[in-house]
Amino acid sequence: MEQNPPSVGPFEARYLAFLETIAQLRPRLHRYCSRMTGSVLDGEDLVQDALFEAYRKLNQFDDSRPLSPWLFRIAHNRCIDFLRRRGARHVAEANAAVPDSVPGAVPASLGIRPAIERLVLMLPPKERASVLLKEVFDYSLEEIAELIGSSVGGVKAALNRGRTKLATTPVPPMISRTKNPEEIRVMQLYVERFNRRDWDGLRELISADAHLRVADAFAGRLADSPYFSNYERWSMPWKLSVGQVDGETLAIILRHDVDTWIPYAAVRLNVTAQRIDRIVDYAHCPWMIPIATSLVMAKPL
Repeated sequence: MEQNPPSVGPFEARYLAFLETIAQLRPRLHRYCSRMTGSVLDGEDLVQDALFEAYRKLNQFDDSRPLSPWLFRIAHNRCIDFLRRRGARHVAEANAAVPDSVPGAVPASLGIRPAIERLVLMLPPKERASVLLKEVFDYSLEEIAELIGSSVGGVKAALNRGRTKLATTPVPPMISRTKNPEEIRVMQLYVERFNRRDWDGLRELISADAHLRVADAFAGRLADSPYFSNYERWSMPWKLSVGQVDGETLAIILRHDVDTWIPYAAVRLNVTAQRIDRIVDYAHCPWMIPIATSLVMAKPL
């Protein structure tokens, strides 16, 4: 007797489409969020927050519309909220303000996409988003207007302003988020003890209620996780080093490749009162390091 295949309900079908779209779209989402915030780490945090928000709202999604623009819009809104909290929007607008009616000339340098991605941080968020989405991600004016909640005319104006500023404004130095000497001392001790697999010594540096987030894997109290034992079981040869990624001082996971050590992923350590009270580990996100704008190692590899 022939059996009919099990039916898939509306939510199940929507969820499968959601997973398929994420697999295809996530690298672009991460790249966009990273360029909007100026940090591949902040970009990854925002992508994860955006995907979690999208999943929670999935039962409200209109199946007659494509998922990709909806996900991109959620990620864009997360970026704008992040920039507002950080106060970067007001600083950028004050330092880069020009009249709305500016020439629409496109400088030749805009054809060099990596350069655009480094320079857009000098622009206010709307102009930054418009330039990125048009020049780097090849979206149409209509698509950009939908993604950022604007009109086609508003996008055109933002593009003109952004392009002109990129052509005429000197490139500002990268903002450094270097830790103070005491924080760096604690981070160096953490790296040294981690490399020795001195887990008891590490716990002396960490608050009893320290929070751990392993991107794409775990969020909760460090004490409730198998964090250190998971590293002991890693088959890939690894060690940690202190360095800077996109101007931020942190621990960098290195993997051994033939006769050298190669930056693989990053770990954020938050130090309060000489104790580490928060760890964010991006070991499951090796795509971040290759697209970082800057990478500086404390010591030669």
